[in-house]
Amino acid sequence: MSQTLKFKLETDENARQSPVRLVVVQGEQRPAVEVEDEPQVMTMPHLLVREGIALITFSLLLVLLAIFVDAPLEEMANPQKTPNPAKAPWYFLGLQELLHYYPPLISGVLLPGLVVLALVVIPYFNINLERKALWEENRARKLAYVWVSVAVLSAIFLFTGAHPVWPLVIPLWAVAMVMSLPAVFPQQGRFILWLGNRSLAFWIFLWFLIASVALTVIGVAFRGPGWEYTLPWRDGIY
Repeated sequence: MSQTLKFKLETDENARQSPVRLVVVQGEQRPAVEVEDEPQVMTMPHLLVREGIALITFSLLLVLLAIFVDAPLEEMANPQKTPNPAKAPWYFLGLQELLHYYPPLISGVLLPGLVVLALVVIPYFNINLERKALWEENRARKLAYVWVSVAVLSAIFLFTGAHPVWPLVIPLWAVAMVMSLPAVFPQQGRFILWLGNRSLAFWIFLWFLIASVALTVIGVAFRGPGWEYTLPWRDGIY
């Protein structure tokens, strides 16, 4: 039921004796919500039964593959015959590839330890509260910082190890050139705009991901006897 309220405004020199209070009351307004009665079912048995059938089906497929397809295993281990090269499981071959460039203390302990330490320290910093694009401001100064960092890292990877660490240097330069495109050619299309909206953390992780994949692929497919570069189909790696 709507009522018309009348307000009377009076003035007085003494605000303490005759205070003026103005209250604006609005009617209740709710957004329109479309209510639809959709069919509903219980989790048990409708969902869980389907998941159980899918689990059994894929388990049977794996059993059949194990019966009819032999696993790519070598002969029984012989302590008097060491394979050349002796390779670790594929998920460790990135670290084994680093052993070709640096001593075991650096590639097996120091570098992985720094990665773990960074993951431990990151939660104690106020990061990711606001995600800013890398080239949003101070483009020239940031561009100089980026390429100075690239030059320093390249010098470390090229001259500190027994061999130049090209699996780290090449992805580093590729990522640096791609990430610099928005600073050099701003407003040159959707792709350049998308690159310019990426944060610094995105580019660092992209380099880490590409370098890790490159080290693993080289260790798995392109290392033959004596840990020398080879082609997978030439020395029977596959």
